[in-house]
Amino acid sequence: MAETLIKSCETVLTMDDARREMSACDIRVRDGIIVEIGIGLESDGEIVLAEGCVATPGLVNTHHHLYQTLTRAVPGGQDALLFGWLQTLYPIWSRFGPEEMFVSAQIGLAELALSGCTLSSDHLYLYPNGTRLDDTIAAAQEIGMRFHPTRGAMSIGESDGGLPPDVLVERESDILNDAIRVIDAHHDAREGAMVRIGVAPCSPFSVSRELMRDAAILAREKGVMLHTHLAENDEDIAYSLEKFGCRPGQYAEELGWTGEDVWHAHCVKLDGQEIDLFARSKTGVAHCPCSNCRLGSGIAPVRAMRDAGVPVGLGVDGSASNDTGNLVVEARQAMLLQRVARGADAMSAREALEIATRGGAEVLGRHDCGQIAVGKRADIALWNVSGVESAGSWDKAALLLAGPTRVRDLFVEGRQVVRDGTVTTIDLPRVIERQNALAQKLAS
Repeated sequence: MAETLIKSCETVLTMDDARREMSACDIRVRDGIIVEIGIGLESDGEIVLAEGCVATPGLVNTHHHLYQTLTRAVPGGQDALLFGWLQTLYPIWSRFGPEEMFVSAQIGLAELALSGCTLSSDHLYLYPNGTRLDDTIAAAQEIGMRFHPTRGAMSIGESDGGLPPDVLVERESDILNDAIRVIDAHHDAREGAMVRIGVAPCSPFSVSRELMRDAAILAREKGVMLHTHLAENDEDIAYSLEKFGCRPGQYAEELGWTGEDVWHAHCVKLDGQEIDLFARSKTGVAHCPCSNCRLGSGIAPVRAMRDAGVPVGLGVDGSASNDTGNLVVEARQAMLLQRVARGADAMSAREALEIATRGGAEVLGRHDCGQIAVGKRADIALWNVSGVESAGSWDKAALLLAGPTRVRDLFVEGRQVVRDGTVTTIDLPRVIERQNALAQKLAS
């Protein structure tokens, strides 16, 4: 049996049911599972010394568009609101192929791993030039990241009153058939799964009412989760009122898009009734604070959601609207925005970190992850708090106030994906070089 002992952690933020914080202790990992936490443990397996480090559960990213790492800081979209930003980028994305999808996913996942992320979702909703969801799954398998990709889709193009160009939309029968194919090929419902699949029409303004309803039926027949964008900004609300005669939350409920098997991205503009609906139904939210700031969408009512009992996780969103993929920076931003909106005591550093770990795992239905506790999966981040970022800190466990934004070491299913600040599973400099070449080709 493969065993690793993470020894002499300065602090362990467990995020377990008691929210214990343990000092000077060790974590024993065996066959991908945390089997023991204690002081003075010994092992004949690999020893990873963690003196001067805070251990946390691996961070969980509940919303991303990995393909967008090829289109960061694109001129023309840098200062646009959501709809104008999309219309700038759609023509560029229409020129992607399988290699662009694969390489951009490698870069995005490596960036996430360096920021402490062990489990990431991905929302891929366009499939030009023969690309498939399988391209991103292959990238995640090379990185060694736990992955929850979703088969997204757009079916209403410009000629039918939608936002995307017609070349990027698909027939709805093809969308559903390919969702079945991907689920059958890749979805793993077992505890400890490295890949699970979701069904994710892009948004209520890019697919039909019928596809939203059929997608929900299909997902429940297959036992997979549902995901989409919802209530992202004022334009989104106006569109819903004009086209559907109701607010986004009511539209979602009417079509079967609420429940523990559903999570929505953004939800910046949910009102009190919609928050109550999500709380009653245990519908999850992927909060994307940096992207919401970048696109001027607003500050999501996360404090109100949490107080009502809505499951909330964090997402970095696409790297064309963020434009980074650093999840610990996202957690700090979430904390700061709630303080801007509600006061300095609105959200603590520890609560924001909980949202980024256990909170995200629960949103994705991964109750086997998100905690450092015996029996949970060995997804663990080690943060070196002996460096300049933490120098002078009186509370080394308050990572989001004074701490590093890159991990020293990262374990996924007990395997070391980052060691001493370097990704171990791929030749990252070579992939960066390829990524830049592809970006230059698209720009030209």
